[in-house]
Amino acid sequence: MSNTFNRPIRVLVAKVGLDGHDRGARIIATSLRDAGMEVIYTGLRQTPEMVVNTALQEDVDAIGISILSGAHMTVFPKILQLIKDKKMDDVLITGGGIIPESDMRELKKIGVGELFPPGTNTKDIVQYITDWVKEHRNF
Repeated sequence: MSNTFNRPIRVLVAKVGLDGHDRGARIIATSLRDAGMEVIYTGLRQTPEMVVNTALQEDVDAIGISILSGAHMTVFPKILQLIKDKKMDDVLITGGGIIPESDMRELKKIGVGELFPPGTNTKDIVQYITDWVKEHRNF
């Protein structure tokens, strides 16, 4: 999927915490890359601070957090706060994994973008990120 920007959309895909399963994150990273996006994959066991610092250094348009550990109600708010502290308010925070629907609704209320459960078609994720960046980022 090509875009009309001067550069490819840049997405940071991260695994935060002690969760050691990264198959889904790797699939998403590959799908985004295949769609023409630049993908920075942080690897396992990142802290929220590490993720946000990398996002700042890499000048990303979006951060995708893959989380299976159940720590989503801690991780996402912490990342949102760090993003605000660094004045990166125009960066999409999205993600997926094992997140109950009620928690997804709560996270969206505080500013997290769309969250994707296992089994989501990767084309839907690519389209969501592309549309969000087109609407919210200055290219």
